[in-house]
Amino acid sequence: MQPFLTLVRRELGGCYVSLIGYAIIAAVQFLLGLSFVIVLRALNGKPFDVPVTEAFFNNGLFWLVMLLAPPVITMRTYAQEKSSGTFETLMTTPVGDLQVVLAKFTGALLFFMSAWLPLLAYPFLLKRFSVDLSQVDTGAVGGTFIGIFLFGALYMALGCFASSLTRNQIIAAMNAFVLGLGLFLLSYLTFILPPKAGWQSGLLTHISMIEHMRDFTRGIVDTRQVVFYLSLTALFLFLTLKVVESRRWK
Repeated sequence: MQPFLTLVRRELGGCYVSLIGYAIIAAVQFLLGLSFVIVLRALNGKPFDVPVTEAFFNNGLFWLVMLLAPPVITMRTYAQEKSSGTFETLMTTPVGDLQVVLAKFTGALLFFMSAWLPLLAYPFLLKRFSVDLSQVDTGAVGGTFIGIFLFGALYMALGCFASSLTRNQIIAAMNAFVLGLGLFLLSYLTFILPPKAGWQSGLLTHISMIEHMRDFTRGIVDTRQVVFYLSLTALFLFLTLKVVESRRWK
């Protein structure tokens, strides 16, 4: 356990002592703050037919953050170490491959979630300056952050896998973005294809990230969705582990 925690602190230190880490946090907060302002303008004197959490989190700016931030965070996890030559030094230390993979993933995920922490203040701001104090549901806020955590875990695992395939950080970020965008675009099949009863419609709904986030922002946490994201996260971590282990075959 101690080597794992040491590696996690190492990954977090690499994020917080670099300028790019604070640039990522600033960019995330700028886009989310802009989304918050847009929602406030829409609420100004007008009735709203959806929950505030759904209007705030299930929009283009939210998905822009979700698609762009993980590739930038994870591009350095393996690619930078390979290009600088420190990866082989790390792997010769008395730590297992699985510990390295899980530590890098955990460090990236913790940093990603820390970039979202200021959002906890947004519901209190709404309650403080809104006339209707009941418009913010704490259950919906909790469900939303569960959704953000699950999405973040999936995209962090995907980004770590992309970074493990190359020595170039830019290529790693581009690969992670393309893979993440592909998963996201599958969500639009439910809107593009005509609705039909049967297993095809159920499958498209089951893999639709937009539909999942809509449920999370309403405070609905479906165990099928939780298993879906945890399974994909485990799959990409397993693939990352196999890529790390493949150095022994070369």
